[in-house]
Amino acid sequence: MPYYVRMGDVPKKRHTQFRRPDGELYTEEVIGAEGFSGIQSIAYHIHQPTIVDRIEEPVEYDIEFADEDFLQHRHIKGFDVEAGGDWLTGRTYMMGNSDVNLALVRPTEQMDDYFFRNASCDELVYVHEGEGRLESPLGTVEFTDGDYVHVPRTIAHRWVFDGDIEENPPRLLVIESNSEVRFPKKYRNKRGQLLEHSPFCERDIRPPAELTAYDEEGPFEIRIKKHGKLHRYFVRYHPFDVVGWDGCMYPYATSIHDFEPITGRIHQPPPVHQHFEAHNFVVCSFVPRLFDYHPKSIPAPYNHSNIDSDEVLFYAEGDFMSRRGISRGSFSLHPGGIPHGPHPGSTEASIGKEGTEELAVMVDTFRPLKLTKAALDVEDADYAYSWQPERHAGGDGQVQTEQPAKP
Repeated sequence: MPYYVRMGDVPKKRHTQFRRPDGELYTEEVIGAEGFSGIQSIAYHIHQPTIVDRIEEPVEYDIEFADEDFLQHRHIKGFDVEAGGDWLTGRTYMMGNSDVNLALVRPTEQMDDYFFRNASCDELVYVHEGEGRLESPLGTVEFTDGDYVHVPRTIAHRWVFDGDIEENPPRLLVIESNSEVRFPKKYRNKRGQLLEHSPFCERDIRPPAELTAYDEEGPFEIRIKKHGKLHRYFVRYHPFDVVGWDGCMYPYATSIHDFEPITGRIHQPPPVHQHFEAHNFVVCSFVPRLFDYHPKSIPAPYNHSNIDSDEVLFYAEGDFMSRRGISRGSFSLHPGGIPHGPHPGSTEASIGKEGTEELAVMVDTFRPLKLTKAALDVEDADYAYSWQPERHAGGDGQVQTEQPAKP
């Protein structure tokens, strides 16, 4: 995070005596990255957070990728993924590599009897549908449709969804990063402040807004994800017993609707849509925007070949101008090594259009992505052939469904 936040009660100086009303010391905890060289926060607990009363056998929680040897463009129909489970148990992993994993979750149950700590990954969650709050020792972050919620690794937390989620499950895209998720360096000055030309600013970031310290004795279960397993720890005291904290590491939310698009006289490439970065991948936000204003501009993107990256688009809302046959909740995967671009008729049809109302999340990775069996189960197998002009009926946007024989 680029700026400092302080909540609750903290002593005047760090690493000094800070006493509870009964005279005992509060317990100080430094939560930091990069071995005391990265961002950090300092929290003050009523009780020692290290008291563990029971550790149960770990549960396997690794991702199995499908063995697919051939290279092709993919369309994954994410809306066909079934609902079920809670925030953690209901995750359906779709694709990933050694840097990042993408999952969909449609929880029908609340996290009522445990807390979760991802000790391996930062989590960046796009809330496609749903609202509620993220609870953590550092406070509560409320979220709604269109929000990105960032939870730094090791922060214990619990997702609480509003409404009857058994009847109307939320829809969320989970981006698990094996490295720190941060705002792009190109948008920040050397002190970390967001620059004037950044498409968003600190006012668009919502840190925790409410801090409640729970002085309760358990045990309380925390499920910790590490080394491809869930480790079940039962701690003596409530993990949300923090009376105050300060620093630059904390969960927060920011809305895709607050991302201000950068436009130009001619078509702008995907890097102008960048919203977040991490090691070996970036996340971009495609939002409603005016099209190019050169008198001979072509708003549709040009064909291009990814030499160094795999490109994933998660379609949230609206009509994506260069794609046909794509619906809400779909993924398209365009791997490096083969060109991709607008479907037939899309380039000509875009000329003269003034703007778009699309919403999409793009993840560009610099290592190849692998699909899971769950993704292949909801794949549109025809998609690789969808650039054949004879499959498009008179430019009306409808993709014909006949499938040629595979070679």
